Amino acid sequence: MEASKFFSRMEEFEPDEGYQKTYRSFDEVLPSLPPSKGWWLDQLFHYQGFWLSTFALRGSMLLNDHFKPRPTDIIVATSPKCGTTWLRALVFSIVNRHSFDFSDHPLSKMNPQELVFFLEGAIYIDGSTSFIDGLPSPRLLSTHLPYSLVPKSMTDDTSDCRFVYICRDPKDVFISKWHFANKLRAKDLPPIALEEAFDSFCKGASHYGPFWDHVLGYWKASLESPKKVLFLKYEDVKKQPSDCVRKVAEFLEVPFSPEEESKEIVEEIVKLCSFENMSNQEVNKNATRNSGRPISNSDFFRKGEVGDWVNHLSPQMAEALDQITEQKLQGTGFNFR
Repeated sequence: MEASKFFSRMEEFEPDEGYQKTYRSFDEVLPSLPPSKGWWLDQLFHYQGFWLSTFALRGSMLLNDHFKPRPTDIIVATSPKCGTTWLRALVFSIVNRHSFDFSDHPLSKMNPQELVFFLEGAIYIDGSTSFIDGLPSPRLLSTHLPYSLVPKSMTDDTSDCRFVYICRDPKDVFISKWHFANKLRAKDLPPIALEEAFDSFCKGASHYGPFWDHVLGYWKASLESPKKVLFLKYEDVKKQPSDCVRKVAEFLEVPFSPEEESKEIVEEIVKLCSFENMSNQEVNKNATRNSGRPISNSDFFRKGEVGDWVNHLSPQMAEALDQITEQKLQGTGFNFR
């Protein structure tokens, strides 16, 4: 089933006792969680150290209670607005490079989110894990969940599924997230002010935040389990995209052969998945939304640049974010440079 059709409808799902138990747990826990104002339609709730919407929270609980991972599962993991769409496209192209011709590729007809399914979103809308369970292996999936909220059945030593994670300079993340939020806000709501969003972001109260804790969770996991978690930086991928493509292929144990290198398949993938190419596909110029999926394909493409924050943040704001970043990363061995 195409994702566009899937997300445009709500399944008629009659939950069994197991699912009913999860729904009851969700109903019981929600009123006890500290709330914060959401950036667009909903509130955020503080759950196990992170701020989640009701959408993400219920999806997370269903995922933890009912999702059955497979050893061949590949998970594209990101904090929002860190290059999710780009990484989905790259991973899909790398894994499926023998199945499609570049002159007639699925990415020229479909948005990457229709090819790499959003785990907690699909489970939330479906009401169960049945849709994800029915996908053929290897399943290419995506999540915004912090590593600590991913089911232990996916992250412990007995699981062979793999995570490809990408992070980005927090100043660019904030600006991208602010623009995205204002695209999604209801027409009758005023835009969220830069200063208001900035204050929330600095306090960690943004979707799937605090941002720094999200990044460090996957960073530490990549150090402890380098065969399970590949950690990438957006800026490095922009600078050396071909090297990144090779690194992802090696990590997923589908390295490029000498023949593929001679045919410049790596360069073909980089070109296919570039911001310029994807944003100019007709499918990604589509600004139509529907009730099941209130985000249009065009909403996922703005600039894709490194350092665009300088056009929006005051020097004082940039310095404040840099100070938070320095404090959060102190002693971790990680930096965004």
